[in-house]
Amino acid sequence: MEMDYLDPQGAEHMPEMADASFALDFLLGIKNGIHTYGIALTETANGDLRKIFYKQMEQAIDLHAEISDLMIEKGWFYPHDVGKQMELDLKSADMAISIGKMELFPMDTDRLGMFATPNK
Repeated sequence: MEMDYLDPQGAEHMPEMADASFALDFLLGIKNGIHTYGIALTETANGDLRKIFYKQMEQAIDLHAEISDLMIEKGWFYPHDVGKQMELDLKSADMAISIGKMELFPMDTDRLGMFATPNK
C-alpha cells in the first residue's frame, strides 16, 4: 500500500516526535547561549556588564537543567544510559532518512472526489 501524505493518518505520532525535536533544539540553543555567555564574560571589561552576563548565564544553566529533566522524564533523552541514547539516536536518524526519501510532491496531484465540488 502506498502512503498518501495528504491523509491525516500519515501524521500519526508526529506531535510526539515534533515535541521531542523541539525540546532538543531548545536544549541545544540554551547550551550554545551558555557557551556564548562564557565567552562574553571573558571579553567584557565593564564590571556591571560582567555581573549581568553572569546572572543571565546562571539563568540559562538553570533552564538547561529544567529542559534536560523534562526530556529525561519524557524518555526523549538518556544521558546516563549510552546504549538507550544510541538506540534513540539511530531511530531518529532512520526517521530523518525516511522523511528525506518522502515524495512530498507526487506526480499525480489529482484529488478529484476528495472534496465537495462547487456548483458551476
